[in-house]
Amino acid sequence: QVQLVESGGGLVQAGGSLRLACAASGRTVSSYAMGWFRQAPGKEHEFVAAISNSGEITYYPASVKGRFTISRDNAKNTVYLQVNNLKPEDTAVYYCAAKSSYAKTVVVTTESGYDYWGQGTQVTVSS
Repeated sequence: QVQLVESGGGLVQAGGSLRLACAASGRTVSSYAMGWFRQAPGKEHEFVAAISNSGEITYYPASVKGRFTISRDNAKNTVYLQVNNLKPEDTAVYYCAAKSSYAKTVVVTTESGYDYWGQGTQVTVSS
């Protein structure tokens, strides 16, 4: 079992950037495919990024591609989400998620595909 704790959220002006971090404990994060989701008030979870356990493969939906970058440092047991050129519609609670995986090139893009979730970090973008 793995525990996930997100950090790095905050209030930022439109056009700004943040680097979100997801620290894992309990098991080495290299055994997990990882992803980031977000949830805006009154909306469902939205997938925003995924990375394979080796870091070789990443995937983004069109809504954030080119602005968001997911990466991982398995030595630090941490996964990151760099979010650039933020827009007010990016305001949401951002969650990281983990899926046990021994396949180096598998990414998971659906909420139901993940086994573990963090508590989230709030990102608020002002116009």
